Amino acid sequence: MQVNNDVRTGRNCVFNLHVHLVFVTKYRRDVFSGRVLIDLEEIFKNVCLDFEAELVEFNGEHDHIHLLVNYPPKIAISNLVNSLKGVSSRLIRKKNYPEIKNKLWGNMLWSPSYFAGSCGGAPLSIIKQYIEQQQRPH
Repeated sequence: MQVNNDVRTGRNCVFNLHVHLVFVTKYRRDVFSGRVLIDLEEIFKNVCLDFEAELVEFNGEHDHIHLLVNYPPKIAISNLVNSLKGVSSRLIRKKNYPEIKNKLWGNMLWSPSYFAGSCGGAPLSIIKQYIEQQQRPH
């Protein structure tokens, strides 16, 4: 796959796909410190590489994180999310951070739900207008 500015190419397609993901901790507990977020960012970057995706931006607060991921069209968002959450939960809990260990129990780090929003490119109103103005044959 080649990257050219924001447009990427695959074997049979040209694409520019971004998704905004938000993951919340189990029970919305305040468990993330700066050092945990640094480790999470590195884990998420590596998982994205396994999917031929790119972690464009990452940040978080005490009880949730935000990711902006550029991904290829062959990837189902649900599969990417399952890997991001599963791998990060396993690796972060293995490090036995006291801020997590004292507030969460069992093997859960994340709430089972998540937010995924498509983003990037032109606003929907502009794309809709562009499609409406196509010269349909009579």
